[in-house]
Amino acid sequence: MTTATATADVMPARAAPAANTSSDRLRPLEKVSYGLGDFACGLSWNAVGAFLLYFYTNVALLPAAAVGTLFLLSRLFDAGVDLGVGLLVDRTRSRWGRTRPYFLFTALPFCILLVLTFTTIDGSVGARLAYAYVTFSLLGILYSFLAVPFSALMPMMTRHHGDRMQLGSARAIGTSISVILATAATMPLVGLLGGGNERLGFALAAGIFAALTLAALLNLFFNCKERYHDEVPRGTAIWPQVRAMVGNRAWLVTFLFCTLNFLRFGCVISVTAFFAIEVMKAPWMIGILLPAVSGTLLLSAFIAPFVFKRTGIRKGCIGALLAGIAIHAALPALEGQHVLFLGLFLVAAILISLTMTAIFTMAADAVDYHEWLTGTRNEGLLSSGISLSTKIGMALGTAIIAYVLGIAGYDPKAVTDGARAAIRWSYYGWPIGIMVLQIAIMMFWPMDGLHGRIRDEISART
Repeated sequence: MTTATATADVMPARAAPAANTSSDRLRPLEKVSYGLGDFACGLSWNAVGAFLLYFYTNVALLPAAAVGTLFLLSRLFDAGVDLGVGLLVDRTRSRWGRTRPYFLFTALPFCILLVLTFTTIDGSVGARLAYAYVTFSLLGILYSFLAVPFSALMPMMTRHHGDRMQLGSARAIGTSISVILATAATMPLVGLLGGGNERLGFALAAGIFAALTLAALLNLFFNCKERYHDEVPRGTAIWPQVRAMVGNRAWLVTFLFCTLNFLRFGCVISVTAFFAIEVMKAPWMIGILLPAVSGTLLLSAFIAPFVFKRTGIRKGCIGALLAGIAIHAALPALEGQHVLFLGLFLVAAILISLTMTAIFTMAADAVDYHEWLTGTRNEGLLSSGISLSTKIGMALGTAIIAYVLGIAGYDPKAVTDGARAAIRWSYYGWPIGIMVLQIAIMMFWPMDGLHGRIRDEISART
């Protein structure tokens, strides 16, 4: 493979370490703080993904189909915002660097919006729906100003592949803890704090999550430093940068794989509460099934570096997904045996979580691949594209489940057999089909075995 030559309007000055940094290796505190950054982003967003559909339909009493449109339109709009934020990050100059100012100034408004999103107002259905559109859309916009800089920070922190894998694991641990807390603690907190009033309980639970999010974001700001970045000249044309990003095979594979991952994730976490209550007839399983969807990242974060060091990203992900498909296909026959069902489901969740850990490293590797091809890193733009993929995936996944419930005539006061069948099919069918597509995408991952060559050629060039 030959190295492509960058065009004049894409190529900025070479990447360089920050002036006050002498080492590329990271301190343990930085790795822990970076993981807590993902906890901050994930805690609120997982609570939204897991329970906002339930909150809107069962507490705010909004029609399921209308909620599906709300999720779809708001998230797709946010996805467009992500690209703008990415370009903004690449052009940000401040005494705190390029990404860290966003953590400082966005943290508090985001936490306030989180609480407002999990509240509703009195009035007509139209008024309640309008309130939901405003609060949910603003929350998504502010989330873009956190998630995009956060993803862009990793390749700025280090170029050492081992440290990046550890950052990916730290991020996976942070995600896992946030999922476990958001999915396992939300409903107990709602019951405990609300005293039977779910409307009050959701607002107070969101307040607790907001306080934890604020503390973790401030910790990220103070302890994580930027070491490498590009100097993007002012007036640099945007379209050639976007064109180069789409032409980056490593980025494109990561984008598509991540989109499908969050499409599956959005479907599963949106339908799980309905599945446990209406199909399994075991509401207590919500506190196990939901944390297992992504909470198993905590275990896979420790396993992933050893697995991928031996298999590479491509083979490791494909093997994990094949095993996950086989287990999901066997689960319907075990619905009457709750313990066996949960045990097998946890095994599948651990295997699939390996691919989530891989995405974090893939996103950082795509920046190096981009510099190798074009001579420019564009961390902000590339990271915004990955953030965009999570928004698109979650939007489509949640909207699909909401539309399925609407088409099936779901009514929380009188659930029909047809609605239960639609919930059951959605719980199994969507994840299996999506994982098949992920395998096909992963076949094109180009980076395995190239890290050393890319690092050496970039070093020689600069």
